[in-house]
Amino acid sequence: MPFRKAEDRVGQTVSQPVTTAQIAAVAIGRNEGARLKACMASLQGKFGRIVYVDSGSTDNSIAIAEAAGAEIVRLAEDRPFTAARGRNAGMAALPEDRIRYVQLLDGDCALQPGWLPAARSFLDAHPDCAVVCGRRRERRPDASVYNRLCDEEWNTPVGQAKTSGGDALVRLDAVRAVGGFRDDLIAGEEPEMCMRLARAGWSVWRIDEEMTLHDAAMTRFSQWWRRSKRSGHAFAEGAFLHGAGPERLKVAELRRTLFWGGALPVVALAGAALVSPWALLLLLAYPAQILRMTIRDGGGRNALVSACFLTLGKLPETLGIAEFHIRRKIGQRSSLIEYK
Repeated sequence: MPFRKAEDRVGQTVSQPVTTAQIAAVAIGRNEGARLKACMASLQGKFGRIVYVDSGSTDNSIAIAEAAGAEIVRLAEDRPFTAARGRNAGMAALPEDRIRYVQLLDGDCALQPGWLPAARSFLDAHPDCAVVCGRRRERRPDASVYNRLCDEEWNTPVGQAKTSGGDALVRLDAVRAVGGFRDDLIAGEEPEMCMRLARAGWSVWRIDEEMTLHDAAMTRFSQWWRRSKRSGHAFAEGAFLHGAGPERLKVAELRRTLFWGGALPVVALAGAALVSPWALLLLLAYPAQILRMTIRDGGGRNALVSACFLTLGKLPETLGIAEFHIRRKIGQRSSLIEYK
């Protein structure tokens, strides 16, 4: 199907809605075990094709996907594994002339029963939309504060959006027309691709529908720290690639992180050591920020805990930013930052 800009499609309706045979699912994973079993079970009977892309698993992930009837794509180990690379490989395995929509999801997620009918109807009715996502929920938000923070992070506003997460129903011809994901990005690949889709005239939407259950399985502080560090790395990559463009991709997040995680503590500690101990009063900005965020989010214990972790998270995020630029300067490619 030749690619046309969104303005050429505005006002059109799709005369023949997409059929089940024209919709595929692409799941990616690495050592997901029981989580992948739940993922595969949630896809059964809903798609014309199911593709599972494996990134060097050493458990029984491939056997689980094969037993579920999925086509298997094994990523070669000649270059680093990334989620973006896995999704691209899964979409490349699909026949271009028969598949119209693709459900992308991570192997630690399970599709909610009502999601696909709602999402496919939305794409059918909105020919300018390339990506539609819904509410991703954490499977066990009460198991740890870190899981609950993930669940809050997934709760993005309903309406036209700038990006989706890793789970979304996408229009295959649109994604292919912009070159898919940048498979060298170890994180933040969705905002980067959605930005390119927007430049080409497509839109991205978050609809009010339950989409997937995600299993972060974060029970330790070290896991949360590494995940936050990965977020900082994504800010740095996005801003480095497209920060000078009109979208200013991830520039606001980068600046906010560097202020709270770098500039403020450095100035306070350096000022105390070189000028006056009174410079340490600058650190009172942290409790003030936590109080502001707690009030903004309605108060209560959960709001306070979230504010504390969001503020503390600027430290590992800053480390992720630093790591990206150090590796870039020395010509070393970034490696995947895993937290599970």
